[in-house]
Amino acid sequence: MYHITIEFEQKDLEPVILTDVKPGDSLLEVCLDNGVELHHNCGAVCACSTCHMYINEGSEHIQELSDREEDFIDRAINPRINSRLGCQCVLEKGSGDLKILIPDQTQFLGE
Repeated sequence: MYHITIEFEQKDLEPVILTDVKPGDSLLEVCLDNGVELHHNCGAVCACSTCHMYINEGSEHIQELSDREEDFIDRAINPRINSRLGCQCVLEKGSGDLKILIPDQTQFLGE
């Protein structure tokens, strides 16, 4: 099982700490299942960059970056070396700690 700390760029949001997260789910699914807002305009099929997040710790516990994902990360707002798409970050078998940062979700049109 995983222990995941979710922090937010939005100043009015407090960190969320999740314990006993099972492997096999994507970080997008984990967020949505736990009431954490994370856009996913393409429906989680790696065809946009709205579920962009930063993996600050624990990247060894998720699937490796694919070429397709990297192409879409390049289109994200403020990409960094630790940028990933939540829909593509599937938790591997095992356990560990992850710390992720969700970019400001109000930067998307329609917010």
